[in-house]
Amino acid sequence: MPKILILFAHPRLEKSRANRSLVDVIPTTPDITFRDLYELYPDFNIDVEAEKDLLLQHEVIIWHHPIFWYSCPPLLKQWIDMVLEFGWAYGPGGNKLNGKLIFNAITTGGAPEAYAPTGHNRFTVSQFLAPFDQTATLCKMIYLPPFLVQGTHRLSIENLHKHTNDYRLLLQKILDGQLEPSIAKTLTSLNEIVQPVNH
Repeated sequence: MPKILILFAHPRLEKSRANRSLVDVIPTTPDITFRDLYELYPDFNIDVEAEKDLLLQHEVIIWHHPIFWYSCPPLLKQWIDMVLEFGWAYGPGGNKLNGKLIFNAITTGGAPEAYAPTGHNRFTVSQFLAPFDQTATLCKMIYLPPFLVQGTHRLSIENLHKHTNDYRLLLQKILDGQLEPSIAKTLTSLNEIVQPVNH
């Protein structure tokens, strides 16, 4: 059974109905490690060695965060800058993360149609996530499409419940070994793993 490491970053979690709901449905099991980075490192003084040890102990890594100004909150960027060291995660001898699965689980205030060439934000979610994709690729990890919850400012309780249930089901499928990376990489989002869409 693969072990999952969720690296969660939200500086104002108390203000986020969607992210609180997603966090609440994460299965309680020794095979999932949940790390609230803002709770752990309010001073941004990251314990690099502890974080590296955790990465080694898990096969699946999730960067769980809202989209802030078209990227992640600053503490997650700090985590990437500090933990993924040259000679350890990438570069000569940097093969410690080779073959691990990684993806973003993200929320956006804007609706899906805002993330398109003709939309308000002009670019797709995948385009905004390109730096994460390249970071993972440089570290020889297998980068998968994101799990998305969009339009959070206007989500009905019913739709929010659907998204949170999808997240729970996705995590359970990963734990059960039912996530096939070659298939997942062909999808627009990992939401399709639990809620297939007609193309």
